[in-house]
Amino acid sequence: MPTGAAAAPPDQIETVLVHVERLELVLAPRPWRFAQERREEIAAHFAELRRANPTLWNGSVLILHQHAITDGVFHGAYLETDFASMLAWRHWGFCDPTVKNCFAMGALRGSDGAYVLGVMASHTANAGWIYFPAGVPDRSDVHGASVDLAGNVMREMREETGLDAADLEVRKGWTTVLAGPRIAQIRVLQAQETADALCARIRAHIAAQVQPELADLRVVRSPDDFDPMMPPYVTAFLRHAWGRETEPGA
Repeated sequence: MPTGAAAAPPDQIETVLVHVERLELVLAPRPWRFAQERREEIAAHFAELRRANPTLWNGSVLILHQHAITDGVFHGAYLETDFASMLAWRHWGFCDPTVKNCFAMGALRGSDGAYVLGVMASHTANAGWIYFPAGVPDRSDVHGASVDLAGNVMREMREETGLDAADLEVRKGWTTVLAGPRIAQIRVLQAQETADALCARIRAHIAAQVQPELADLRVVRSPDDFDPMMPPYVTAFLRHAWGRETEPGA
C-alpha cells in the first residue's frame, strides 16, 4: 500500500492538500500495459519478495487511472490489477506515471485531540512504517460500479484496531492529499476516549490476534512526536489538521 522502497525522497515530491466534500469513485476496467508487458519480471520480483516474506499475498487490488477534483468532489476511476504488479510498480520507482495509488486512511483522533497511528508489523509489505489504519482498495469495496472508500476505511479500522462505527464519530468530508504517485483520502474518525485509552484497547486487540497487522502504536500530539517512518503525506495531513483547528470558528 502506501510507501515504497524506491520512492523518491520526500523533498522531491510536492504534496498538495485539498478538502473535498465527497468521493465519487468507480471501477472502470481497462488493461494496464505495465502489468501486461512486464508480467515475467513482475512474477520474478514477487517470487523474490515471497522468499523473504512468505506471508505476502498476491490478491486483486484497485489502482487509479483517472481523476479530477471539481466543485468539492473528487472524481476517480480505478482499474483492477494484482498486488504483485502494484508492488513492482512501487518498488521500481513508480515507473508508470499514468496511474496512482489512491487509498483511504482513518485519522483516529482521541478526545484529548491527540492522534493514534499504527506501526506496521514485520510480516506486512510496509513493515515498520507508521500511519493511520489504511488498506489498498480491492474487489470487496466495489458495489455495482462504485468504489466505496468510506466502507474500506472502516473495515481497515475494525481489522487493525478492533474499533468500529459505534466507537467513532465519522467527521464530514475528506482531506485529499496529493503526493506524487500516491493519493491519500483521509477522514477524521473521532473517538470519545483519550488517545492513551484508545491505545490500551487497541493493544489488547493486537495481543488477541494470531497475526496482527500492527506491531505497536504511536500517539502524536504535535510535530515533536513525528517519526522518520511516518510518510510525508501523513505528517502533511497532521500539520494541516492542527492548522484548521486553530482557525477562527473551528
